[in-house]
Amino acid sequence: MELLIIIFLIAVLLYWLDAIKAKEIATVKAKASCKKVLLEFLDDTVQIKKVRLRRNTRGQLAIYREYDFEFSSTGEHRYNGQVRLLGQYLIDVEMEPYHFHE
Repeated sequence: MELLIIIFLIAVLLYWLDAIKAKEIATVKAKASCKKVLLEFLDDTVQIKKVRLRRNTRGQLAIYREYDFEFSSTGEHRYNGQVRLLGQYLIDVEMEPYHFHE
């Protein structure tokens, strides 16, 4: 029984560490995507939206995560974006249409 508790606690710790690393990756990718098209990445963070198990291209189970973030093109309006990861790998970054005033 004690062994099961230890295994469970180790699994929780490993998941927690993986979640921290994935959030860091998602934040960096969202920030870079905004910078690339001259947008302002707001709040300097992403928020987890969805977590699921999915198979990667090799058929192995991996943790799929979707993160939401906000950005601005003019500083006046907030727009939404999403970062999708499978394990530690970026699937894509998607941003809703925005107005860009010169």
